[in-house]
Formats: sequence, C-alpha cells, structure tokens
Amino acid sequence: MPRRRVLRRALLLSGSALAAPMLASGIARAVDSWPNKPVKYINLFPAGGPTDILSRIVCQKLSELTGQQFIVDDRGGSGGNVGAEAIKNSAPDGYTIGLMSVSSHAIASTLYARLPFNADKDFTPVTMLWSLPNLLIVRKTLGPKTVPDLIALAKDKPGKISYASSGAGTTVHLSGALFAALARIDILHVPYRGSAPATQDLLADQVDMIFDNIPGSLAQMGGGKVWGLAVTSTERSPMAPEVPTMASFLPGYDINSWGGICGPAGLPQPIVDKLNTLAKQALDSDDVRKAYLKNGATPFWKSVADTVAYRRAEEARFAPIVKASGAKVD
Repeated sequence: MPRRRVLRRALLLSGSALAAPMLASGIARAVDSWPNKPVKYINLFPAGGPTDILSRIVCQKLSELTGQQFIVDDRGGSGGNVGAEAIKNSAPDGYTIGLMSVSSHAIASTLYARLPFNADKDFTPVTMLWSLPNLLIVRKTLGPKTVPDLIALAKDKPGKISYASSGAGTTVHLSGALFAALARIDILHVPYRGSAPATQDLLADQVDMIFDNIPGSLAQMGGGKVWGLAVTSTERSPMAPEVPTMASFLPGYDINSWGGICGPAGLPQPIVDKLNTLAKQALDSDDVRKAYLKNGATPFWKSVADTVAYRRAEEARFAPIVKASGAKVD
C-alpha cells in the first residue's frame, strides 16, 4: 500500500479513536445537566380528568425541584394508546416523558387485538406515582345499602341488575367484572363513553350502579341520590373511611387505577435514576401528598426495579380478569 494512503488511514483511525471518547464525554455531560430545558410530560387522557389533575400536581413540584418546566401535554384517545404511542416514538433524551397507566401498560395488551406498542419493550419505566381506588355507588331506589344485600338481590334477579362503566376494559368496567366473578352473580354491563354520561344515567335511574373513581363517586354521594357501598382497594380510603372495602366481603378483591412515569425505550439510566429520585422527593413533599389525598389518590413511589416488576405483575394479574369479562377491542 502506498505510504500516503497508509498515513491517511492511520490519521482516520486515530481521529475515530479520539472522537469516540469525546462523543461519550458529550453524552455524559448532557445526561449530567438534565434537565437544562423544559420537559414535555404526555398525559394519556383528556384534560380535567383524574390523571390530568394528578399529573399536573407532580409536574408542578418537579418544575420547582429542577428549575425547569415540566409541561403536561394531554393526548387522550383510544384508552390511552394514542398518548402511549407518542411517548414510544419520542427521542430517548429525557425531554419527552409521560404517564404509564394501568389502562395502557397493564390492561391494553389483553384487551386490544392490535396495539401500536409493546408495553414491555417500547418504554423505560421510571417510577410509580399514585394509586387511586374506585368506589361502588348504587342508586338509592334500587334498595340495597350493603354489599351482601346487593349480592342477594343480584342472585334473586340474575341478569337484571346493571352496572355502568366509562368503557370496556377500563378499571371501572373490570371492577364490576371482578365483583360478578367473585360473588358468582350475573349482572349486566352497560358501557358508556366516559364516566360523566354513565353517572348521568345512574342518577336518572337508567342503570343501577357504577364503580367510579373515588372523587366522582363521593361527589354523587353528597348529592343524596346514591349509596356508597365499598371501595375497590384492599384498605379503606382516607377520603371515605366509613366505607368498607370490597375485599372485606369478597376475599381476593383488589382493583386500583394507578399511574407512573415512563419514557421511550433507551432512556439513559442516569436520567432514569435522577428522575426516580426527583419523583420521590416530590411525592414525599407535604403539599403534593395533601393534594393527592384531597383527590382520592395515595402517593405510590417505587424504585426503578420495583416499578418494572410491578407493571409486569399487574399485566399478568389483569389478563384473566379481562378475558373473563369478555371485553375485546379489534
């Protein structure tokens, strides 16, 4: 090989050898300085709902802790799948993160025949944020004031007692499906496009009951037209300590809505660890804790490893419940 070509090749190789550590050093500096500009947080559901409210509470605190804005971008649609796909397709640089929800990251894989993402492979779980139970309310004109009385009535009238939901495959729906399975009763599921129209029909005596998110259910209890019979969590809610748990009547009953933070696959581990630590600081703060409890949610921080394990366990736990409910979206 001519000497000039050998020299040129040597210079190119040496330049590559120098460029690699410089590139690595640049990436490390970018990670260390994160965040040095606003961070977009994609909420998977419409503005004004529980996930939007709870997301804004924690994002406000993250903004205070970092000095950079964490901006909530509501991307509702297809049960959270539209927003989840947007997170999946974003750059793994820490400047687009978003909500990891029970609907999109635990229920969807069984509910939907086709999904534009894989919950296990296309995201980087960071931490859990909250746990939010549902509360069973029944119209007063139905009669039962307790869960045992409701079960007895349903057994007396198989297929005649109806329960509304905010849509097939939601925790509002699956709360009723699990209730029916464990109580061994036949009740009629009536899906709606959201909790608001479902609750309107409940108040109009068009349906008999609903397992709605606890803030909405408590608001209806205050109106005097419904009874609150049980919460879906394994512990009583501080918002309604007088309401028993469904598990106290049906052992093994446990359904909660939950939310966490995730990023796209490939999010650098130092950013994941830093965001996890920041989230813990936010959830441990008195103002965030009080705001969460006011909205019926319990702060639910977990380590990165425990977050990964929890999501997978919830996906496995919900799969037979979804299958037993018969819900399927093509």
